Amino acid sequence: MISNENTNRAPERGPIIEAVGLGRDYVRSEGPFLRRTRRRIAAVEDVTFTVRPGEIVGYLGPNGAGKSSTMKMLTGILTPTSGTVRVAGMEPSRHRTRLAREIGVVFGQRTTLWWDLPLRESLTLTRHLYRVPADLHAERLAELTELLELGPFLDTPVRQLSLGQRMRGDLTAALLHAPSLLVLDEPTIGLDVVSKSTIREFLLRINAERGTTILITTHDLGDVERLCDRVMVIDHGRLAFDGGLSELRATVPTPRVLVVDLAAPVPEIEVEGARTVRVEGPRQWLELADNPAQVIERVARDHEVVDLTLREPDIETVVSALYRGAAPERGALAS
Repeated sequence: MISNENTNRAPERGPIIEAVGLGRDYVRSEGPFLRRTRRRIAAVEDVTFTVRPGEIVGYLGPNGAGKSSTMKMLTGILTPTSGTVRVAGMEPSRHRTRLAREIGVVFGQRTTLWWDLPLRESLTLTRHLYRVPADLHAERLAELTELLELGPFLDTPVRQLSLGQRMRGDLTAALLHAPSLLVLDEPTIGLDVVSKSTIREFLLRINAERGTTILITTHDLGDVERLCDRVMVIDHGRLAFDGGLSELRATVPTPRVLVVDLAAPVPEIEVEGARTVRVEGPRQWLELADNPAQVIERVARDHEVVDLTLREPDIETVVSALYRGAAPERGALAS
């Protein structure tokens, strides 16, 4: 188990992230050069949420929705225009250096490693940046090397690493100082299936063993289904949803599908409360508009059924429908 000791850390109380009425505005200049006008644009508007220690929370939204601006305020890169935010008990923009010792940040499209140095030396420099004692650094590096299988490329220059190897190196750099919060921005972007699986299993392990809180933004909804019990959806700068995956599925009117395996092929099943949307030999897909139990009873009464499978809408379908406005009016879903 990875050591979580940090001699500089104050005891944590309450939420590890607490945002109240958080907002961030930008000013855009428009029009001809000599007659430009300035227009206020709200990138994030009146966002309120808390994240408890030990949670894994997905923060989702289409491009331009306000995800990056929120993350930059949480990490102290941006100062909020309105509202308040505290992370690990600190105001990020005022205590950015202190906060850096409490959080780890990984951006999938950028690296914090030194491009021309071997990975091992990059990680040694990271130790000095965070002032991690040498013995703790050695212990954590050994454990992370084993968990993320870094051994074969520790002495390889970062510029020669594959994307998956570099991402594992970035995760290691973000965790060497044992942060209580890990902020991930698109951590599996561009990775192959095996690399994605390795990263996801590792994140679940450090959350379970160390209680590391994880906040993740991603367009790969496989990350969400595998990692997150809770999701927040931001759209046009406002929080549109905050709750569990099952609640999110219930929010958006995407139908469930009953897959029916029959003893022999038959024409499209016609049954009250369902509509056949696909037929392949003895297998038929029925889109449900009624109670599944009642539809199953009606199908079984009229046909020789071998097997039945009830499929809930996948999270990608649900989130896409929410982005398109298939859910109730924005703001009505926020909890």
